[in-house]
Amino acid sequence: MAKFLIIGGVAAGMSAASRAKRKKPDLEVVVLEKGRFVSYGACGLPYYVADLVKHVQGLVVHDAAFFKEKRGIPVLTRHEAIKIEPEARYVLARDLDRGEELKFEFDKLAICTGARPVIPDYPGVNLTNVFVLKTAEDGIRLKQFIKENSPRKAVIVGAGLIGLEMADAFRAWGLEVTILKRPGSILKMFDDDMVALVERELAEKGVELVKNAVVQALEGDGRGRVRAVVYEGGRCAADLVLLATGAKPDSGLAAQAGLAIAANGTIVVNEKMQTSHPDIYAAGDCVGQKHLLTGKDVYFPRGTTANKQGRIAGENAAGGNEAFPGVLGTAVSKIFDLTVARTGLSAAEAAREGCDFIVSTVAHPSHAHTYPAPEPEEITIKLVVEKKTGKLLGAQMIGKMGVAKRIDVFATALSKQMTVEEISRLDLSYSPPFAPVWDPVLVAANVAVKKV
Repeated sequence: MAKFLIIGGVAAGMSAASRAKRKKPDLEVVVLEKGRFVSYGACGLPYYVADLVKHVQGLVVHDAAFFKEKRGIPVLTRHEAIKIEPEARYVLARDLDRGEELKFEFDKLAICTGARPVIPDYPGVNLTNVFVLKTAEDGIRLKQFIKENSPRKAVIVGAGLIGLEMADAFRAWGLEVTILKRPGSILKMFDDDMVALVERELAEKGVELVKNAVVQALEGDGRGRVRAVVYEGGRCAADLVLLATGAKPDSGLAAQAGLAIAANGTIVVNEKMQTSHPDIYAAGDCVGQKHLLTGKDVYFPRGTTANKQGRIAGENAAGGNEAFPGVLGTAVSKIFDLTVARTGLSAAEAAREGCDFIVSTVAHPSHAHTYPAPEPEEITIKLVVEKKTGKLLGAQMIGKMGVAKRIDVFATALSKQMTVEEISRLDLSYSPPFAPVWDPVLVAANVAVKKV
């Protein structure tokens, strides 16, 4: 019987396993996962830490027992893959509970090792109350620390989506929050004029944002705990520190196995999710993606993308012939009362690509004034449009209501290479609780048409 072995049991890994087993029921599918949890939503970790999700099991879609009993897929948790032998076709793994090394043979292999947090080499980075947030275990440790130690001051190093979402989570516990941001704007995937709206929200919610803060060291208290973050020109007291300094592909196993690795550290795959070895696939946050607008390779790790890529890897490992087309960089996040969303190219990205474009920014109510409860809130929409053709290149949206699904309209328009004039003619739904007669999407498109 052919054997499909998968390294990694979160989004991409379990999607690959499930799809392969469904495609070819007699295929032996085995998953190795070094953590204790499988098939969970890591994107929900800030809400777990904030205690909106009371138990970590609330993030778990299915546990290992479910996959074994319902789908016939053994999932070996606490089993860490430590070496791949492509030609001998086996993976060496360590049982972390027993300390034993085990050999797992394969006919087809999928590497779904995800990403790992970037941990800067600061003095004091190993102090006990310094945290990262990538896995369920990370979330458990952080939440348990807050519950047991009642910290008062949290310092977040980094101001990407995770850093800002975690500022919200810490404020939910009543902590004083300071965000230290190295030179450059927060939320790099957004343009500066849109970021200004987020900065205002942070200030209103009592979050101190220190820009151009070059961290030099984490200062200890002599008992193994951090008590302050020292940065160039300042010092910030801290009862806990969260390092939200980014993530990088966990491609070390693949590199050791001799598989092709891109300059940005991702495992090189084709559209079928095959690596440089035809019987080894890779999917999820350890691989890159093709940007659908530029055609260039990008690294845009997202749970939705990992699930799609894992599904395609599983399909093809079981004899299928599916392809992953690429991404538009669509993203949405909740930062306190704001929803921030984007798709396609920002103005800064379009400029770097050498595009000839115009930008158009409008602010329009989320729903009709005739439905006053809750009061309509303005949505700010920025469109990036190709000057010669009027084709949409990108959209950014920030507001308190009705943002998340509207960004999907623009993502769909981008996937079909629509012009802003075509978008302005869309037959969008209308009812006073949900939209004005002229939806913000249509208003933004109409204003852009005039500029083109």
